[in-house]
Amino acid sequence: MNLVELNIDTIPLGQPLPFALRGVAGALLAQKGYVIRTPKELEILLARGQTLCVDTDESGDSFRAFKAHLQNMLMSDKPLGMISSMTMHATLAQEDAADRERKTPHWPTWQARLTQLMRTPDPDSFLPRFENMHQGLARHCAEAPDATLLALVQMSAEETRHYCATHAMLVAAVCMISARETLRWPEERIHQIGRAGLSMNLGMGHLQDDLAQQITPLSATQAQAVEDHALRSEQMLRDLGVTDEVWLQGVRGHHLRAPGRLAEKTAGDQLARMIQRADIFGARIAPRANRHPMSVTSAMQASYYDETKSVDEAGAALIKSLGIYPPGAWVKLASGETAVVVRRGTTAATPKVAVLVNKEGMPTGEPIPRDTAHPNWKISAPVAQRDVRVRLPLDRLLEINC
Repeated sequence: MNLVELNIDTIPLGQPLPFALRGVAGALLAQKGYVIRTPKELEILLARGQTLCVDTDESGDSFRAFKAHLQNMLMSDKPLGMISSMTMHATLAQEDAADRERKTPHWPTWQARLTQLMRTPDPDSFLPRFENMHQGLARHCAEAPDATLLALVQMSAEETRHYCATHAMLVAAVCMISARETLRWPEERIHQIGRAGLSMNLGMGHLQDDLAQQITPLSATQAQAVEDHALRSEQMLRDLGVTDEVWLQGVRGHHLRAPGRLAEKTAGDQLARMIQRADIFGARIAPRANRHPMSVTSAMQASYYDETKSVDEAGAALIKSLGIYPPGAWVKLASGETAVVVRRGTTAATPKVAVLVNKEGMPTGEPIPRDTAHPNWKISAPVAQRDVRVRLPLDRLLEINC
């Protein structure tokens, strides 16, 4: 048993605990998943245990999640007093090694790491750190595409504070999966589009996070920064040592409205068009402080038609790869149940789902697997995430095997 003391100010109230809480002698005070609802309840636990600790031997994954949470607090300018007594520390290299050893990424850690990289790109370390992020994401897209989509779609549909990083990972993943499974691009091109998707908004990393939470219209300065960000991102990448012209061209052109057949475009413009279509999808499923997100299915449809209202080849490739109802989408079944898509099916319209709300509108408690190819469980309509009143933690969703 390796007990590490926690600062009680960092323990979330009203949310499931990400790890078990133990007392100073190791006695169990609260199981993982237990919800502490009030400061008074927290005080009672503290009185019972003398102090609150986590056993890092039993909660290694949760330990990493907690560190990511603290990193997010630092990035959000929380008072230092809230974390001053925290004694958990790990170097970036240790975190990288831990992630490489994991079969499934700890997505909040990846999110926090990419946020830091986009906001403060250090010329001495940017390229190796960026390549480590890209290789990890590319590997997971190839080995577990459904789990990758489920994680990133769910995170995108709930994210505002670290929108830039989450959006970049989603766009890069969607593009890499489509490039591999539908367009059959060579491996080198798949990696180029992944790198371009991850770095497309380098020139407005902090601004993009701010805008996701801003309720007022863009100022003239902000509007100009958004307008110029693709060129600025390209130049920053050049200054940081990127020499791959296809990657750079993909970043430079990712906001251009350039419909047309992919075969008639240069390699860099093909990347740019695919990213532009995936960018539309990712942006429309993401919430903003001043608007609700679209349903995942509606966002997919928005990427399907080009600027002339014709079917877009790049958008069609995305839909063929992800399906009409990609992992992470919420749907209503013919049975009246509400479910989340967890895996793509044999056709674009028949994914595997997990029911979380029964036909009476009550939570099921445990996910119930359904195959929507069966007539009784056919999908009858998409459901917007904001209309779903039940949630499972992301790690629990990723454990579902349908």
